[in-house]
Amino acid sequence: MTKSVKDQIHGQIEDVLKNAKFPIKTPANLLAAFPNGSDTTCQVSNLKMTAGEAGKLLIASDFPFKNAKAIAECDR
Repeated sequence: MTKSVKDQIHGQIEDVLKNAKFPIKTPANLLAAFPNGSDTTCQVSNLKMTAGEAGKLLIASDFPFKNAKAIAECDR
């Protein structure tokens, strides 16, 4: 069975952040945790988003993030 687009994106986020140091307390720390910073890209089919674009959707109360799964599951 094929994973949903959401599940595939979540998996990509968790994978690229597997070596990040948590908790991540600020947007700047979050972007720094991605291998290519704000240019790190997740893509499934024709859906493509950079970490910088996704970061613009977050607000202060979303932080801190305790692990990569929490970042992937932040539905804003």
